[in-house]
Parts: sequence; C-alpha cells; structure tokens
Amino acid sequence: GTILLTLDKPFWNHDGGTVIFGPDGYMYIAVGDGGKGGDPFGNGQNLRTLLGKVLRIDVDCRAPYAIPPDNPFAGRPGLRGEIWAYGLRNPWRMSFDRATGTLWAADVGQDLWEEVDLIQRGGNYGWNFREGGHAFGTHSTRPPRNLIEPIWQYSHTLGKSITGGMVYRGQKIPELVGGYLYADFVAGKMWALFYDPARRRVTAYREIPLPRSIPVMSFGENEAGEPYFTAASGRGEGVFGIYPAAEREGN
Repeated sequence: GTILLTLDKPFWNHDGGTVIFGPDGYMYIAVGDGGKGGDPFGNGQNLRTLLGKVLRIDVDCRAPYAIPPDNPFAGRPGLRGEIWAYGLRNPWRMSFDRATGTLWAADVGQDLWEEVDLIQRGGNYGWNFREGGHAFGTHSTRPPRNLIEPIWQYSHTLGKSITGGMVYRGQKIPELVGGYLYADFVAGKMWALFYDPARRRVTAYREIPLPRSIPVMSFGENEAGEPYFTAASGRGEGVFGIYPAAEREGN
C-alpha cells in the first residue's frame, strides 16, 4: 500500500495512533508527543512538528495527501498545515460522535491526572504547560492564554492510564445512550460520561460493571453503534462486547 505519512519519534512511547475519517470525509490522525516524560522537547506546543497533535489531511487526491485549506495553520510559512489541534500528550484514543459529529479524545496523563477532551479546530489542550486542568512543570506559571481545559479529569487515585472509547448511540442499552464510554487500563474499570454541550459541563458519570478487572486497550463499534472493546488477559488479547445488565446476568 501507499505510505501517506512518516514521523520520526525521539523515544519509544506515546504513539497515539488513532486513524479515523470524520463526517467531512477528511482523515484525522492522533499523534503522541514523542515519548519519555514531561515532553522534553516541547513538541506538544511546537507547531513546526506533528508530534503531540491531532492531524487532519485529505487523502482523496493523486498525491499521498493534501492539506485541507480550512486547516487552522494551512499556508502559514514554517508551520505544519496538517495540524488540526495541539497540546496533547498521548491521545488514546479518539472518536467522532456519530449523532453530532463532535470529536472526543482521551489524553493519557503523566503524574497525577487523566483527561477527556472535545477536540476543536485549532485548539490548544495545554500539554506540557498543563496536565489535565492543573499546572505542570516549572514553566507552567506562564502558560498561553488560549488553552482549552478538559471537560473531565480524574486523579491517579482512581486510575493511571485512560483508554478513550465513543459516545454510545446503539439501541441495546438505552440507559447509556449519549454517554461517552471510556476505561482505565491500570484500574481495569469502565465508565460512561454524560456531557451537556449547552451548559458545557458533565451532568453525570457512572461505572459500567465488569465481571472482573479488565485492562481495556481500545474500543470499537459495529454498524448499529453497539460497542466492543479489546483487552489483554492471561490468555492473550480478546475482543468483548458490552451488553445490557439482563444479558450480563444471564436472564
């Protein structure tokens, strides 16, 4: 196949890695900050590198890809026009709400905080000035003024590595409709987060019962909007469904 884009990473971790098509037909790519800890090269805030970003490209062309003209930094000398949003550490993972078109992303934290973001055109999500909604590092006393705060965060007393899912739009579990599903790889737990965009605040969140602690690595959904997730287990990796309580209990 054709190689669309290559990236040089200074370290082994923080890949990001989600590749999805948006409702506008463009390809969106989540890229981590390059790894190690603390973003030592400041990639998250550097608009001359693709690391620590959400990218948006047009693959419906003869060349490997083109930069959409309405990308926020398209045509600006020295800046990477592929960038759609920036200031991310390790976005794992992101998805579009199939009902509203909103782009959701979970960004893995470092020392203290995990976060959920709504990705906007040209948005700066703070890393490495901020971890979640909190100051990070010695230079965080003078952050940019245009930072977008997460809509949700939780501390490392609850979990230590967020795995983003999707907004549930299926039919089998009515009580989850409109809820953003996410998990924590270390805690082995899963939740649904309910957000009111008009009031710009989370209205509720609830834990989704699992039969045991499960290190969820990624989510997916079928054509009907019913969710699945992948997880590591003692028998290797597996794919699991999320079912109504009656089915889980065998009724």
